[in-house]
Amino acid sequence: MTKQIQGILAAVLAINAVMLPAQTSSTATPTKKTTRRATKKAPVESATERQIRELREQMLNQQAQIDALKQQLADKDAKLSTASQDAQAANAQAAAATAQAQTVSSSVQANTEAVTTLNSTVSDLKSSNAGLAQTISDTKKDLTDKIESPLTMHYKGISITPVGFFAFENVYRQRSLNSDVNTPFNSTPFPGAAQAHTSELNFSGRQSRLGGLFEGNTGPFKLSGYFEVDFLSAGATSNENQSNSYTLRQRQIWGQAATQHGLTVTGGQMWSLVTETKKSTDNRTENLPMTVDAQYHVGFSWERQPSIRIQQRLGGLTLAASLEEAEIIYSATNANANFFIGNAGTGGGLFNVTANYSNNVAPDVIVKATYDAKVGHYEVGGLGRWFRSRYYPNQTLTVPSAAGGQNDTKMGGGIFANARVPVTHFADVGVHVLGGTGVGRYGTSTLPDTTVHPDGTLAPIKNYQGLASLELHPVKKLDVFGYAGAEYAQRTVYLNTITSSPNFGKLTGYAPITASNAGCNTETLPTSTGNGLAGAAPYNPGTPANCLGATRVVIEGTAGFTYRLYNNPRFGRLQYQVQYSYLTRGTWEGAGATAGTVAAPKATNNMVFTGFRYYIP
Repeated sequence: MTKQIQGILAAVLAINAVMLPAQTSSTATPTKKTTRRATKKAPVESATERQIRELREQMLNQQAQIDALKQQLADKDAKLSTASQDAQAANAQAAAATAQAQTVSSSVQANTEAVTTLNSTVSDLKSSNAGLAQTISDTKKDLTDKIESPLTMHYKGISITPVGFFAFENVYRQRSLNSDVNTPFNSTPFPGAAQAHTSELNFSGRQSRLGGLFEGNTGPFKLSGYFEVDFLSAGATSNENQSNSYTLRQRQIWGQAATQHGLTVTGGQMWSLVTETKKSTDNRTENLPMTVDAQYHVGFSWERQPSIRIQQRLGGLTLAASLEEAEIIYSATNANANFFIGNAGTGGGLFNVTANYSNNVAPDVIVKATYDAKVGHYEVGGLGRWFRSRYYPNQTLTVPSAAGGQNDTKMGGGIFANARVPVTHFADVGVHVLGGTGVGRYGTSTLPDTTVHPDGTLAPIKNYQGLASLELHPVKKLDVFGYAGAEYAQRTVYLNTITSSPNFGKLTGYAPITASNAGCNTETLPTSTGNGLAGAAPYNPGTPANCLGATRVVIEGTAGFTYRLYNNPRFGRLQYQVQYSYLTRGTWEGAGATAGTVAAPKATNNMVFTGFRYYIP
């Protein structure tokens, strides 16, 4: 557009340059007179003049157009300048707005992040407050429970946990043993005993138990003390006529120190290390048969006696050793009176004057290793025992003499193993064995440990014990159990070759085959009249005559269940138990009723136990 205007201007200037001289030469300033004449009559315009006039008019028009275009250009330039200024101002404003927007965006982003953080903090605070409120509620409940239902009581730095249960129990035996809820298995009567023909039914609350666990944690080591008592003992005034004044009995009472490195030392009366445990060799984890019978079960190896025990735990493995109170269970036929092994309790002493005690040369020594695997608990151990007699070689002289009396010590012992495996979540299977010489005392039936040689020195008897157990847990409240156990004592006899002995030529020892079993199956009359004393009429059933009845093996099979009627950690446990057991007592063969024959009598018993117990929590 600008170039077109410039071209037009150049053309106009060129025409003006051509026409200007003509105008100068032919144009004069008109006078008034001339003007009047002209008014009166216009001169005739020539063609050239007309062309010039038209050109002038065109030029004037073009000049007007140019001026108008210039004005438009000026206006446009002004507008462009204004627009440029406005654009620059707009750009500046846009830049400022952009900067402000960026600032605002940054502020918004910062505010967003702050808001997000604040929301997160608020959420965390809400969660924290909710958790704190729950913690406060739980703590309050825990404190309330500890105040209202404490698991332990506290005295200075010691925690005291009561233990125990209260029991009503009863036992029915087909053949009476005149015993409470504990069964003297090796006394089951032969058919020739009058009591084999009468049953017995006894109620009892004497197995009720009280005890307490005392614990103090010093940091480097933990101190513990435990006691447990029941009423399964009898004093000189105990009877069942009216008040049933049975005495309190010590079951367990021991003290213990345990380090953080698995070393534990325990001393006092406790379960023997021979007894199977559920975990390691820890006290109070003894794995006992689930029986009501307080004598437990044939084949179960155990003692409760004073001992000192040390154990070291190494992961799942535990090594332990103990020194335990010794005692001898003795039995012999045709023994000479040329020795002794102990005495009855001394009047004025603290032993029972109606019980025999052996003079022990050394404690029983027991070692055991246990392993707690992912599946099952396993034990293996050894038992060492020593038996001493004082014997008199000159007792058999025509004139007996104590001269030359001397002591003789024999050693016995054996090995044992226990294994218990949870074959499923609902069943546990166990196997338990002990065998050796002189270990009968560690069996439930207390078969004899030792007999005697004709010269008065002792002879340990070979013993074997075994128990198989199956314990089922079909539902949470119910346990069903079955046990089968046996205990064996080997015949141990020696021919008496001491010519001056009244038993010369006879078999001396445990279960000689020459001893008579002829009367074991023949019932006899009551043997005495009475004056109301114990064992006198009418409390004097007949006993078989000519019946040695030396036990070869005792076998028991048991089935039963325990049902927990109610179980709550706050209020305790109420449970009911039923146990049925069948017992057989087999004997070594002896001389029969007919000359030249042998007889091996057998005693049996059917027993039913029930128990109703409340255990404190």
